[in-house]
Amino acid sequence: MGNQSTKQGIQGSVHGAYKFRVMKQEELATNIKLNNYIKEIKYSYSEHVPFFDENGEHINQYKIINKVFINELTRLDLDVGNFTSWASEDQQFQINSQAIMWKDNKVPVSLCSEHCLPGSRRRPRSTKYTCCYDCVLCSEREISNITDSMNCMKCPDDQWPNNKKDRCVKKSVEFMSYQDDFLATIFSSVTFLCCTITGLTLGLFIYHWDTPIVKANNRNLSYVLLVSIMLSFLCVFLFLGRPIDITCKLRVTSFGVIFSVAVSSLLAKSIMVFIAFKATRPGSSWRKWMGVKLPNSVMCVCSLVQVIICVTWLSISPPFQDEDIHSFQGKIIIQCNEGSVFGFYSVLGYMGLLAAVSFITVFLARTLPDSFNEAKYITFSMLVFCSVWIAMIPAYLSTKGKYMVAVEIFAIIASSAGLLGCIFFPKYYVILFRPDNNRKQILLGVKQKH
Repeated sequence: MGNQSTKQGIQGSVHGAYKFRVMKQEELATNIKLNNYIKEIKYSYSEHVPFFDENGEHINQYKIINKVFINELTRLDLDVGNFTSWASEDQQFQINSQAIMWKDNKVPVSLCSEHCLPGSRRRPRSTKYTCCYDCVLCSEREISNITDSMNCMKCPDDQWPNNKKDRCVKKSVEFMSYQDDFLATIFSSVTFLCCTITGLTLGLFIYHWDTPIVKANNRNLSYVLLVSIMLSFLCVFLFLGRPIDITCKLRVTSFGVIFSVAVSSLLAKSIMVFIAFKATRPGSSWRKWMGVKLPNSVMCVCSLVQVIICVTWLSISPPFQDEDIHSFQGKIIIQCNEGSVFGFYSVLGYMGLLAAVSFITVFLARTLPDSFNEAKYITFSMLVFCSVWIAMIPAYLSTKGKYMVAVEIFAIIASSAGLLGCIFFPKYYVILFRPDNNRKQILLGVKQKH
């Protein structure tokens, strides 16, 4: 009786069934008894016959109405589609989007954020709504190529994002190129000019080999010095063009050895200047050191030390071609890696040591008579050398890429030109423009007047 009365009570309220809220399946599961009764509910008075299925879900066909308010008193209802619950999934929802009338003819957006274009990604806001987010640009080395991307993709090491950050493009390759680099053209032209001047000076000294100004202070050392300066200029071409392993190995080592020969020649000249005037005193013990053996020995021994340093460097950790992909955006820098930084600075440090010893030697010879004395010229040349290379070190450490190579080239050209100008141009001037002074008696007279 209890079950029957309950059933009759529910059937008695059939006319108000439309007021019931259809519960979800998981909610109905909490009240199995009520669900069993709902399955049996039927409408008998409506032209439509909605009913509940076996899961207690309301089955019917619904119209989709577009309500358009023309003014405050007038409303227009447009039938723009329908929803049929018993149809297949692809046929349940049908709508004619062309028939819908939107306010101000603008389709409302169901998101609280704009779409994130390619090149950016979504960043969720601190809200519970997933449709609310911010659009942030991809980082430097990342791209996104779809709309509303959740994550950005990183480009390969040899590629870089384009300006829109929606695709990766190949990085440009940079080095001191003969074809495309204006600096390389300038350095090549200056080097060629300096080599030509050095070669003409060497030819002029050989042509006037028997004159007093050429014979002064060992002309053989002057020839060696001029050849070394010319080769130092030619070393510049090892720094130009695309670096490869062999040019990286020869760059600093070849210049280090050649320039050490040049500075060793100056050191030998400085020593001979000092000994020559010490040996002029009667009974001086310095006379036994006169001759060509001492300067040749000084030059060979000092140069041999640099050769040993370079060979050790090349044997343990030689320079090699390297690619710098991180220093510049969108560029791959082709450069030479020194291998052993200690070896690199050992070569430069030894050249500086030779220059310092030469400077000290000529400083001691500064008070000697001026006849055939190159002390002041060697002093100026060593000052130029030291100034250039001391300034080169911080400039070298603070630059990258091809500008680092440009600093090295400038230091080589400036120091070599300093040696050539300070030591040989005064003699060059006498040979070409004052040949009447290129005699022993005249030179002695001129020096005595000073």
